[in-house]
Amino acid sequence: MPNWELRNCCDHDQKVFIGCVVGFTVGILVLWRTILLTPFKLITVFLHEASHAIACWLTCGKVEGIQVHANEGGVTQTRGGIYWVILPAGYLGSSFWGMALILASTNLLTAKIAAGCFIAALIVVLFLAKNKSLQKFVHALVMVLAGELFGEFAIPKHA
Repeated sequence: MPNWELRNCCDHDQKVFIGCVVGFTVGILVLWRTILLTPFKLITVFLHEASHAIACWLTCGKVEGIQVHANEGGVTQTRGGIYWVILPAGYLGSSFWGMALILASTNLLTAKIAAGCFIAALIVVLFLAKNKSLQKFVHALVMVLAGELFGEFAIPKHA
């Protein structure tokens, strides 16, 4: 018979982790249809479309443009490349970028490096963006991320 008692199953850190996952899951479900999560949804759409673009470039295609719309939709216009690689790259890429950002967040240095890479990617998108809503969103996001990333270096440390 399996033992289903949960006594002594987890140490303090594991309980905190499980509590955080449950708390964030409930918070996301409660706030899903509010405007508070819209920036995160747009980042996800951006990463989805950027993954299509990266797959196009890796298969020797040309990216004509990327659009991310305020209604959380998006499109990447490509020419050439291998379509059976480009098409699933959006979903696979979104999952990959999410995993990479979660792993990078485990250490302050890697989180700063990931933020810097994300800022660089957003600046590249400014040259590919064809719609004004994406350009405005990217400008705002770059300003916030750069302020967070480089603002820490400007604040003097006190012992």
